[in-house]
Amino acid sequence: MRRDSIIKELNEELKFKDFELNSLLEITKGINSDQSIDYLLSVYEFILKEQLGLYKFVLYKKHKNWTQLIKTGVKGRIKNIDIERDLIRFQDITLIESSSNTDLNQFDVVIPVYHQEKALAFLLLKEQQGNRKIYNFTSSINELSFIETLTNIIVVAIENKRMHQQGLIQERIKKELEVASEMQKLLFPDDLPSDKRLDLAATYTARHEVGGDYYDFIRISEDEFIVCIADVSGKGVGAAMLMANFQATIRTLLSFEQFDLEYLIKELNKKVMKAAKGEKFITFFIGKYNSKSRRLKYVNAGHNHPILTNGKKAQFLDKGAIGLGMLEEIPFIEPDEVEISPNSTLILYTDGIVELQNKAGEYFQTDRLIKLIHSFYPLKMEDLNNLIFSKLNEFRETEDLVDDTAIFSCRIF
Repeated sequence: MRRDSIIKELNEELKFKDFELNSLLEITKGINSDQSIDYLLSVYEFILKEQLGLYKFVLYKKHKNWTQLIKTGVKGRIKNIDIERDLIRFQDITLIESSSNTDLNQFDVVIPVYHQEKALAFLLLKEQQGNRKIYNFTSSINELSFIETLTNIIVVAIENKRMHQQGLIQERIKKELEVASEMQKLLFPDDLPSDKRLDLAATYTARHEVGGDYYDFIRISEDEFIVCIADVSGKGVGAAMLMANFQATIRTLLSFEQFDLEYLIKELNKKVMKAAKGEKFITFFIGKYNSKSRRLKYVNAGHNHPILTNGKKAQFLDKGAIGLGMLEEIPFIEPDEVEISPNSTLILYTDGIVELQNKAGEYFQTDRLIKLIHSFYPLKMEDLNNLIFSKLNEFRETEDLVDDTAIFSCRIF
């Protein structure tokens, strides 16, 4: 029963994650194809009303003055809500438990949208009573966070169009990158476990506003989990879109009760080829760990070799395949399996770490990384990551980052 419950929860989580990504892709397709504001708002309204089951919501946005962009499920005019008086005080998602303002009190939640401490929009919403949809937003902060992200993207997209119409091309590009950045945040797991069995932590820095790195932790059952990391060639909105598709495909394939890493790699290669049309490729590492057998089965598809160490001796996890999207067909796949001894550490990273250069043109390289890991092995993973990034900054001094930089550290007790 315990396993069935875990699988059910995972399936629900995967289902909502897929819904999130599909919704974001629909919105971003509309943005990238230069659809009208009315079209974008209609897609946004459809997602909130038909898919999330919100029967009453109002979106206020500021240009010169505050205006209602959307009003659904509200009869007549809303006369008594003054944005500056009633809503400007809200800095974060807030439940409206009771208000003396009867117009405001008819809603459950207020979601503010801020940019550089400036209020851009406010969404007021209420869940449908007696006809609950699949996703009950009041039951989880994840759904509210998704609505907040979606609202941010819509508001930023509308700002883009206004700026474009005014000829502010540079500002439009900046806002587009903010859209991609919002979407990229959804690629990374919200919570990484740190308990008696595992200590996981990740740190990521993008070279530009939007990066192309991705890491993930996916629990399959009580005794099994997946860790993975990926890096897409190229940056910007296109790379973020490709990586979002990539993550959605991974989670969809992993939702099957039985899956094989070799099959997964082949399917991912097809998806990358179809989406990128040979113009981009993705390096990827994925490992499936079983805590009962203490075995890690992995495939490394052209990615920087993860480091597995007991604090004294390190080995590289280098067996696998070429990068995904390089060829129509993967010519070979060589999965490997290793035993994880107690208190071992697995370090996943992207090339922004080992290819970092200093003023003398020296690379940071894996030797320095391994030496740091061994020298400070007793540290918790979050502290180790912070130390590594501190050493990276010392090494490069005033030199710029050469690439996005990500490290995903896993201590397995």
